[in-house]
Amino acid sequence: MLSKLENAPDTQTRKLRQQYIDPSEAERDIQVTIKAQLDDAPDRLLNTFTGRLCNREGQMDAFKTSTEYKELLSSTLVHVDLRMERIKDVVETYFRYVTLSHRWEEKEPLLNDIQGKGVDELNSVVGIVKLQSFCKTARAAEHRWGWIDTCCIDQTNNVELQTSLNSMFDWYHTSALTMVYLSDVSRSSNPGALARSAWNTRGWTLPELLAPKVIRFYQNDWTPYLNDHSHNHKQSDAIVQELKDATGIDAEALANFSCRKINARKKLQWASTRVTTKQEDIAYSLFGIFGVQLPVLYGEKKEKALGRFLEKVVADSSWVTSAPWTGCLPADIASYKAPPYTPPSLSEHDIQTSISLLRQTAMDLALKLYDLLDKLKAPRFTNWRLRLPCIAFRVTAVKRIQDQEIYEVEASGLHDLRITTKDNLSQFSLPTTHTFLLVRPCNRYLDLPGFAEPSGLAESVDSKLSDRALRLTARLAQPFGAFLLEHQHGTAYKRIASDHEIIARVKNLSSIIPDMVKTLEIL
Repeated sequence: MLSKLENAPDTQTRKLRQQYIDPSEAERDIQVTIKAQLDDAPDRLLNTFTGRLCNREGQMDAFKTSTEYKELLSSTLVHVDLRMERIKDVVETYFRYVTLSHRWEEKEPLLNDIQGKGVDELNSVVGIVKLQSFCKTARAAEHRWGWIDTCCIDQTNNVELQTSLNSMFDWYHTSALTMVYLSDVSRSSNPGALARSAWNTRGWTLPELLAPKVIRFYQNDWTPYLNDHSHNHKQSDAIVQELKDATGIDAEALANFSCRKINARKKLQWASTRVTTKQEDIAYSLFGIFGVQLPVLYGEKKEKALGRFLEKVVADSSWVTSAPWTGCLPADIASYKAPPYTPPSLSEHDIQTSISLLRQTAMDLALKLYDLLDKLKAPRFTNWRLRLPCIAFRVTAVKRIQDQEIYEVEASGLHDLRITTKDNLSQFSLPTTHTFLLVRPCNRYLDLPGFAEPSGLAESVDSKLSDRALRLTARLAQPFGAFLLEHQHGTAYKRIASDHEIIARVKNLSSIIPDMVKTLEIL
């Protein structure tokens, strides 16, 4: 028909041809849209209608035989102006998928157990029943495709496993819905059962809670929790409150989590009480919520896995204990249970009072400190060592309190303080070959609130720059979380681990001199 219109003798009929496109062109546009859609989806999905696993080729074949495809192709040939919008809408609707979040039971069906079979054909053991119910519930919600970590990943293929673990957060995020199955919550449970569920204690369920935009909780009979049939349980005040009580995560972070908006220390605290079956997973499960990708090396043990992970993300004062394989990182995620020290906030009145005094007595010092701190680079790991920008105060005296693991410490420019540590500091005596420092880690974006973006300091020293410098200097007088370091050799230091956060405070701002601002290398 199109060729007849194209070769028609009259101009009006030939113009009519321009309202149509070739079937091959329509099919090409559909294929391009499908590929873009599937690029963000798992490679292997369950067809909830047939109960069979499909790779991407199988998913595309299913679409080509569907009513949706035939209607799309037909309408696209006619409605030229709307074809891309129409194609995108149909493809997104057809290929949307749901994910399942759950606790693994003693026996879960793996890829080889169900490949080439429909899940309804399998014997009804515990894991199979859960899989069958997942498909049934997803199908009832008009979702054709589903993903579950037990059988949609080839656990024996190291390359596929590596890719999957680094991609899972994104898969949960782009899913149309995440269904959470609470095997220990029954229909007769009272409100609060979700908060008490063991689901909240598992390592992998943390990203599975934060990543999805839409989530629903199901009891062990697959009825909605609290009989809440709403579209998204992240919008339920009662359910969100239970999640907050169980996890310590606030409602805003639950609803709109962004790995860049939440600081590293807070996310590590969320993970600190969780457990995993495979010890390395305590680190691997956190890749997504920190936005990092790393090799997955089962068998490396928890300390090495956590160490590699923290090298990527830790740039603040979050250490508590020392790992056996490197002295500047914790050996256990539980180290982050205690919240970091937060200095009391200064009111605007207090800040202005300090600024007025500093303007009269320490303007030059404030500008010099601002200049030095502005030029510091961010903390970073190189060659298994941490390069830490800081303000360093030299320890002048250490005294042990009787037979306890508590020491009274004096440092130049700081008020006297106490430190609790299992390390023996008795070797400190004057004169000594050992140099100890108490340091304030510096990170202009995290550790010094109110510190402006780098100005370059090429501008003239105007009132705006002066105000930033004075505000920063006023904040330096606040108490801070300190590290105790011992000099080793050359430019290298070792951190002395403390059982409690070390809180220090300068005696006065004149105690901070420019020579104290430096970058140290920590083993």
